[in-house]
Amino acid sequence: MLKLPRFKAAAVQASPVYLNASATAEKAASLVREAAANGAKLVAFPEVFVPGYPYWNWITDPVTGSAWFEKLAKASVLVLGPEVEIVQKAARDTGCHVVLGVNERSPISLGAIYNTLVFIGPDGALLGKHRKLVPTWAEKLTWTGGDGSSLRVYDTEIGRLGGLACGENTNTLARFALLGQGELVHVASYISLPVAPPDYDMAEAIKLRAIAHSFEGKIFTIVSCSTVSEEIIAAMETVVPDARARLQRKSSAFSGIIGPDGRVVGDPLIDDEGIVYADIDLERCIQPKQMHDIVGHYNRFDIFDLRVNRRPQTPLGLAEAEAVAGPEQAGFASIPGRSE
Repeated sequence: MLKLPRFKAAAVQASPVYLNASATAEKAASLVREAAANGAKLVAFPEVFVPGYPYWNWITDPVTGSAWFEKLAKASVLVLGPEVEIVQKAARDTGCHVVLGVNERSPISLGAIYNTLVFIGPDGALLGKHRKLVPTWAEKLTWTGGDGSSLRVYDTEIGRLGGLACGENTNTLARFALLGQGELVHVASYISLPVAPPDYDMAEAIKLRAIAHSFEGKIFTIVSCSTVSEEIIAAMETVVPDARARLQRKSSAFSGIIGPDGRVVGDPLIDDEGIVYADIDLERCIQPKQMHDIVGHYNRFDIFDLRVNRRPQTPLGLAEAEAVAGPEQAGFASIPGRSE
């Protein structure tokens, strides 16, 4: 008989130690241990939690913000690096699955930073990573877009796990690409964005997108959103004098857990720092699919055909010769007049 996992999930709503990757990783490890002590088997972190979000893109011009881009580039991390290893150790020590948002530094280009979700197993091993496909609006000044190679769902002991970063939870095809791989547990990582237009309720918008994905896919969504700390506000006040007024607006962060019926499970958090917990029972995903199963009977795959290019996009492809007999075969032209 089919038995589906039951477990407790934790959604972290917190701010980083701004632009300090190692200190933020230590904070994340501490939060993993706190959540695990309260019974969590999955801990989700906000978008680019390590080492923080480029708020300057929204409050100043690109030339002024360029100096801050350099700060972020220097503070960004490699996925196979010591900062992520700090969180991997916490996952291994506690037996927790962890989804961690990081600014990922390119190992090739000093000017490329990726908005990346890192998936860590309960043994501390890296399951994989997802790079945000399209940076949203002003974020294009900072991040490079990812490719389809990271649109993956991981088969774990807590269920088939996937995730997307912030605005791409609005991308219908990206979400369907995960659902089509059997996703049952979705992590939606966000940042608090108080600089939205005056009539835009960011917390409500985050919740709405999570509800849509859960209801359409009949799955659980764990929403983790960052907060704007006094440290971040003080840093941005050195960029523009009215940064405080722009970054203190309420109802800008929502963290919570949504069930397969589209309803909030447990008590969410709005704006305040903390950890949201909820019990996940994946058997609750079965009955709603009897009515609407968009990756099964409630679709027409003879009409609709979604294709995902999962080839990694790289700056160049290198074809090496099996044996090098001389300079011509190695890609060097002979120099006229020179005896070999």
